[in-house]
Amino acid sequence: MYLAYVDESGDRGPDGSQSYVLACVLVRSSQWATAFDGLIKFRRFLKDKTSVPMRAEIKANYLIRNGGDLRAVALSEKARRFIYRGLLRLQPSLGLHSFAIVINKPLLRQRRPNADPMIIAWTFMMQRLEHLTRRPQDQLLLLHDEGEPEAIRKMARRFRRFGTAGSLFGGGYQIPAFVGLLDDPVSRNSRHSYFLQLADLNAYAAFRRTYPPPARTVQICPQTMWDELGTARFASANRRTGGPSVGIVFWPR
Repeated sequence: MYLAYVDESGDRGPDGSQSYVLACVLVRSSQWATAFDGLIKFRRFLKDKTSVPMRAEIKANYLIRNGGDLRAVALSEKARRFIYRGLLRLQPSLGLHSFAIVINKPLLRQRRPNADPMIIAWTFMMQRLEHLTRRPQDQLLLLHDEGEPEAIRKMARRFRRFGTAGSLFGGGYQIPAFVGLLDDPVSRNSRHSYFLQLADLNAYAAFRRTYPPPARTVQICPQTMWDELGTARFASANRRTGGPSVGIVFWPR
């Protein structure tokens, strides 16, 4: 059985961010306790090195802007990059895997003016999670950050019973019903989940892998940050649709 932690970067509206991104962190239920202990150990290490409290929420936006729970610590840019890189490099050693869906909002508006980038991204997400559990038949519990619980619940119920995506993408194909999806997705506050915080960091790193940041002396999240995940990048996620990097689905192409 898998636990899939999903968080977003960007917004679904017509303006604002260039993209809408979902990132998923996958952990086997049998490895969850070991991975969680590893996360706690690393957070203790960060506390000793940078004074970031164990209960502080570490999100990409907080590291980029020195905001949120990190504001009081007043970290240098080098320290914030150290934290970001360390949390991505940690993931393969914990047996975690991750992939991301990056929706190009301007191009999507050109091709499908009425399409919702959130719905498109979650459709890709459900497709790949369904495929993960199909052979051999496995099960998965989906946990996501707070924000759109009703919309995500409705999509999950539809995919569990019907699994169709043809009407959304204009094709005549149909994916199998997501029979491995257990119950409704669980909405959680990322403040209370180290795994969701990793998904947030991965989502922004996937965004920057696709849309490089402006040049500056110290980049908290450079274009290469996604690649710090190493073997944790779930390569088969973008086997069909391609993408700019391992484990990233970029759409429209």
